[in-house]
Amino acid sequence: MSSPQRRTAPARPRARKKPLLGPEVTSVDFRDVPLLRTFVSDRGKIRSRRITGVTPQQQRMVTRAIKNAREMALLPYTSR
Repeated sequence: MSSPQRRTAPARPRARKKPLLGPEVTSVDFRDVPLLRTFVSDRGKIRSRRITGVTPQQQRMVTRAIKNAREMALLPYTSR
């Protein structure tokens, strides 16, 4: 006796996310706090590339800029 198979809904096409930085961006400044806040969650964590849609090189620049801004007390560290 076989078990009945589950029926699943057809997969919906995912909407493409728009990258937060354009492909022409070559540097990110740690003093640009409004831009950096878009890459930090409300808990103070750096958002992943998968969420923000930036290239690996841009993610490294953003991460370095956020860490520098945290050292200069422009952005908060993670909160509990």
